[in-house]
Amino acid sequence: MAAWNRGKFMKLIFWVLILVSNHSVLGQNSDSDQPKIVPVDSVDLSQYAGVWYEIAKIPNRFQNQCARNTTAIYGLGEDGRIDVVNRCITEDGGVDEARGIAKVVDPKSNARLKVSFVRILGLSLFWGDYWIIGLDSNYHYAIVGNPSRKYGWILCREPKMTAESLNEVFEILRNQGYDPQKFEMTEQKY
Repeated sequence: MAAWNRGKFMKLIFWVLILVSNHSVLGQNSDSDQPKIVPVDSVDLSQYAGVWYEIAKIPNRFQNQCARNTTAIYGLGEDGRIDVVNRCITEDGGVDEARGIAKVVDPKSNARLKVSFVRILGLSLFWGDYWIIGLDSNYHYAIVGNPSRKYGWILCREPKMTAESLNEVFEILRNQGYDPQKFEMTEQKY
């Protein structure tokens, strides 16, 4: 096994602390008067796999280092898990990458998943909700959220979205009880 360097160890501790601090709110709605988040009816995971460009997100602590070109890559594993690689460019031009796994928790729809970016001795720890709450029929865009509405992402197969598609996404977000103004647009420069 390769020796751990201090930087990798500190990054691991950082992720553990973030996930522990957020664990208690991941399964709760932020406002009890709002309707519950509703995932899409069905997701074909083989169609969902591949590269997605982050168009916008609700700002969060675990992406503070990302300045631009944020992507998520999903690959189907033989054991039914989904390999996840989140990548972005930092302010100094470096590449930041987080590798994790996702598992389906609702096999009827494949729209509710749990994701973990913390692995210690081969065990995945601290699973967070990853619900697909909006999905274009051609899998051109996807909206990811969680029951608390604390997190949210708008993803697209291309680095840019048309104004028409973005308006559709914002309407879906409003119908799901999200405030589209909380989403910050992601800079995509290629």
